[in-house]
Amino acid sequence: MALSVKLQVFEGPLDLLLHLIDINKIDIYDIPISLITDQYLAYIRQMQALDMEIMSEFLVMAATLLRIKSKMLLPKEPKEEAEREDPRAELVERLLEHKMYRYMAMELKDRQLDASKSLYKGRTLPADMVYEEPPVDLEALVGDMDFQKLHRIFLDVLKRQENKVDPIRSRYGRIEQEEVSLSDRMDDLIRFGKEHSAFSFREYISGGGSKTYVIVSFLAVLELMKSGMIRISQNEVFGEIEIEMTGQGGLPEEISFEGV
Repeated sequence: MALSVKLQVFEGPLDLLLHLIDINKIDIYDIPISLITDQYLAYIRQMQALDMEIMSEFLVMAATLLRIKSKMLLPKEPKEEAEREDPRAELVERLLEHKMYRYMAMELKDRQLDASKSLYKGRTLPADMVYEEPPVDLEALVGDMDFQKLHRIFLDVLKRQENKVDPIRSRYGRIEQEEVSLSDRMDDLIRFGKEHSAFSFREYISGGGSKTYVIVSFLAVLELMKSGMIRISQNEVFGEIEIEMTGQGGLPEEISFEGV
């Protein structure tokens, strides 16, 4: 009397390999090829499926396992130990990819089952509670409007837009902030001082006229006076500020000036 053995059905060779790895509690990154190959071959010997297309997939994987097993049994040279690639690397990559897809398939199946438990209910509100926007009557909207009336309305809209423009501010155009660097003005002051050992503040700022330019130039004078490179004097209140180069001191290492 023949013994009938019912084998577990697997979707493919990778599915079978993952099953063998799970039941043997093996690290997928360190597969004992000899053990897994023997168990894999024992399974396909007992396969009774006559579908040659499915059987061929399992046989191709069996050949792959035998090839990896033979490579790992070959003796390794000491120099090749570090350079030689692990023969199992490609198989591990395929197993991880298959495992990910299998997990995604299970997740989608669970969502499909959950969706079958959901119930969609159509709108059942009474007709008098449903708001429907009435259609627009174009003839009533336009009325007795003709081309001349539309032209007058267009001119009126243009006039209103013109009245919104400030007649005073519009003459000045766009106002942009002038960027004046304190360090640049200090360098200019030193160069100017080398050409004129003694000069007035008015002479120093004669090259520019904006308010920001004057303020930053004055700050440059104060910074160089603090460092000892220049000496300033003023004979009377609101009088000329006289500047004299001392030939001493040096530029400060770090200058922090925000807002200019």
